[in-house]
Amino acid sequence: MTFDPTLYPHRRRNPLTGEWVQVSPHRLQRPWQGQVEDLDDGVRPPYDPTCYLCPGNERAGGVRNPEYRDTFVFTNDYAAVLPNVPPVTGLADAGPRSLLRAQTVPGTARVICFSPRHDLTLPEMDLTAIVRVVETWIEQTLDLGRDYRWVQLFENKGEMMGCSNPHPHGQVWGIDTLPNEPAKEDRSQWEYYAAEGRPLLVDYAALELELRERVVIENDDWLVVVPYWAVWPFETLLLPRRRHILRLPDLQEGERLSLAEILKRLLTRYDNLFHTSFPYSMGWHGAPYQPDSQDHWQLHAHFLPPLLRSATIRKFMVGYELLGEAQRDLTAEQAADRLRRLSDIHYKKLT
Repeated sequence: MTFDPTLYPHRRRNPLTGEWVQVSPHRLQRPWQGQVEDLDDGVRPPYDPTCYLCPGNERAGGVRNPEYRDTFVFTNDYAAVLPNVPPVTGLADAGPRSLLRAQTVPGTARVICFSPRHDLTLPEMDLTAIVRVVETWIEQTLDLGRDYRWVQLFENKGEMMGCSNPHPHGQVWGIDTLPNEPAKEDRSQWEYYAAEGRPLLVDYAALELELRERVVIENDDWLVVVPYWAVWPFETLLLPRRRHILRLPDLQEGERLSLAEILKRLLTRYDNLFHTSFPYSMGWHGAPYQPDSQDHWQLHAHFLPPLLRSATIRKFMVGYELLGEAQRDLTAEQAADRLRRLSDIHYKKLT
């Protein structure tokens, strides 16, 4: 017998976190009798008088939005983190060996409205508008990086991902701790850098460009791949193609424009895959703001979409995934091939 990764189950290691994923490609043949989601028709008005995020409307907290014309940022009315929190006392502060430990997490959480248009998502916005989103991400990273150790930019798109409002928006948090996922990436990237003298993701991008088995799209400055260790069916990783870059504010002017271009191409492909407004969670990981050297870091963005077989069938992280380790049916190479073959033209413009 000769091993074929498209036929036989195997595990793949994620060098960024040290964790493993079980790949079971033979399971693609099984029939589906599980949950089927209701399909959102995606038809919305350009302005919704009941939307908390539309220009000029009153938000749930009672504050009225300005008549904004491009991006708009405000402190979340129901923020998950707060700048002023009293210190933990009592049993939860009993020392490093205590079984009951807690610590405060000073921080702030802001909402970023990508567009005044209620009916648009990032792939449907024009390139100039997406550049403005990129510039806003950079401005917010710079601002929060002055006060906080970690800046987390992210977007939850679609009801399937728990998004509470369809208006195109994301969030940015600044917090004084290094969260679990970045902490794993920090450790793994540092260990690789200490051993090899080069950033892990710089070497990984070069390897993917050489092999070209998982490359989805690229331009002069950016590369999108389905990572070898992908967990979600059509997960992608967005990386600088040529340069070592620590954080979004380090981008040169041309790289900001090319980032907007590749975002539009990637997200259009996502929508085109199942002819739906493709749900996902995405987020940027860049070097923490702390005084010691961060040269082991490389800027990157994760796109984690749940859809598996169609616009109505998604991947569930349950059972073995929760109690053992992550598992996927579609190989990274198969997923990359399907995304690579899709058009750069949004399906709504072809009908």
